[in-house]
Amino acid sequence: MGTAGTDSKPAPVVPILIAMAAGALTGWLLGPDAAVGSVKLLPLLDLLGALFINLLKMLIVPLILSSVITGVAQLGTGPDLGRLGGKTLGFYVITTLIAVLIALALVNIVEPGVRDGQPVRALLALSADAAQVTQGVMSRADTSMLETIRAVVPDNIVQAAANTKMLGLVLFSILFGFFLARIPQPQQGQVLGFWQGIFLVMMRMTDFVMRLAPIGVFALIGKVVAVSGFEGAGPLLLFAGCVVAGLAIYGFVALPILLATVARVNPWRLYPAMAPALLTAFSTASSSATLPLSLECLEERAKVSPRIAGFVMPLGASMNHAGSALYECAAAMFIAQAYGLHLPFGTQFTVVILALVTSMGMAGIPAASLVGIAVILAAVGLPAEAIGVLLVFDRLLDMCRTAINVLADAACTVIVARLEGETGILPGREVEPAKLPA
Repeated sequence: MGTAGTDSKPAPVVPILIAMAAGALTGWLLGPDAAVGSVKLLPLLDLLGALFINLLKMLIVPLILSSVITGVAQLGTGPDLGRLGGKTLGFYVITTLIAVLIALALVNIVEPGVRDGQPVRALLALSADAAQVTQGVMSRADTSMLETIRAVVPDNIVQAAANTKMLGLVLFSILFGFFLARIPQPQQGQVLGFWQGIFLVMMRMTDFVMRLAPIGVFALIGKVVAVSGFEGAGPLLLFAGCVVAGLAIYGFVALPILLATVARVNPWRLYPAMAPALLTAFSTASSSATLPLSLECLEERAKVSPRIAGFVMPLGASMNHAGSALYECAAAMFIAQAYGLHLPFGTQFTVVILALVTSMGMAGIPAASLVGIAVILAAVGLPAEAIGVLLVFDRLLDMCRTAINVLADAACTVIVARLEGETGILPGREVEPAKLPA
């Protein structure tokens, strides 16, 4: 995802790149039938890769519960904070939804999971039975949109968690956090402290799992290359191209339109103003590590007041991950195409909503997009094994989407500041500030 907590560090780039190259070379040298005596080597690579994916899936439920509950509870209850928070969250939802819809349109048009009219499942060495995958997806797609919306409110939260009904889990977490902020002390502090403790533990666990990423990357890429050679690189490059194109459209078309029409400022002044923070975000793949520099750029270069910047930007670093949502949606659609599936509208609607809520619910977790993708795949009936193929370019794409995350946070900060009546933002020729009802 590109964010990191205060006690966590971004996953190291060099070991992952070395693991990618070593895995590809090992898979190419071994081939599909390599063995030591009677022990075949390919199943060992498959086992290592599966264990890494299972570790990611293991984090999902406690991670979502603790991150969403603590994030919502810490918003507070004051009237000014409520007005400012409402505008901020409203724009975060709108801009993230725009990013997800861009990804959905691009992947449906380009179809990176299809080559010469055929799904690329074999090229990517995806081993799950295509008929079973289709049956699993269709069984969940048979529900109407009204039934999908009905499932947002679970009758049993434990059962919802066990059956990966993540929309219901997220709604419960939001309600829990909202009402937690409204109970008296000392009970509020005790309960909030409990969930903050769980969240910190989950951050440490996620940091531990991501430090095992080079081993998982080595095994997963080794398996793909051993089975299909380097032919699988073509679809993955096309998918990566779709993601980069989507991020570019969002960052250089959608956000400038919002800045020009809603904030009524010259949008092109935001890029040089935020340039130091954007370059830092790209190089570190950590929007939280970039936060101090982002605040400095907004206050000193973009001329946003500390009151607005100090509230909106940190909230965005925790909850606004539009670039990550774009990536999660594109990844889920790419994997469905690779299995030869054309998801119906209802299922695509589920993908859009889940990409929106999971991107906002994975606050402060390094590489949490992989966890978000696991949530989406489970919700629509696709096997989690497909996450392995995404690891080939995930680190490089993580750097790109983190820069876009920071850019989106900055754009939302400028918009909220203008809606609050501030002038002199992004110095240049002034226009009248936008006015919306409080």
